[in-house]
Amino acid sequence: MNSLLYILLGAALVLALNVLRGRYASFVAQKPSDYLNGTEMFDLRQHMNGPITCEGVIYGPFGRVSSRFVGAFECSWVGNQGVMSEEFRYDDGSVQNRRWSLKIDEHGAIKATAPDVVGEGEGHQVGSSVQLKYRLRLPESAGGHVLNTVDWMYLAPNGSIVNRSQFRKFGIQVAELVATMRPAHVELKNAA
Repeated sequence: MNSLLYILLGAALVLALNVLRGRYASFVAQKPSDYLNGTEMFDLRQHMNGPITCEGVIYGPFGRVSSRFVGAFECSWVGNQGVMSEEFRYDDGSVQNRRWSLKIDEHGAIKATAPDVVGEGEGHQVGSSVQLKYRLRLPESAGGHVLNTVDWMYLAPNGSIVNRSQFRKFGIQVAELVATMRPAHVELKNAA
């Protein structure tokens, strides 16, 4: 009986530590205020304006690359309201388009909508980062599931943007995206 009690207590402790780690020390536990002290200020209206080139990978639930993509974005702003049209081309030949409508208030709070976003996304730009949370409806060809999404974008010292997004269903991570974005006129140099 003592052995069973120790096993159950050990399992409960491991479970509690995992819950605490997830809530306070994980990717989704980040807060915009964590990035207040950056020397570079990330402003979507400046850094995501005009044509943008993107490339990235999507990881499946077990951490393996499930898809690779390139993207071409066109972003334009009138004051604090912007439109970002995205075209993604995946390694399987498929193409996906999304058109975001964005609003930023005087405190950096962001509201975002798109046809495949359920409701309204919310986020904040602070220091060298931008966070956006929203519910994304997958296409019917991918099951039509609605995933809770957390996007973080970080401004690199050269003006490029590094994007990391996690997608969850019932609190369980089902995919992760990592991408870079930069103005389309900035070309990558060959590594020699």
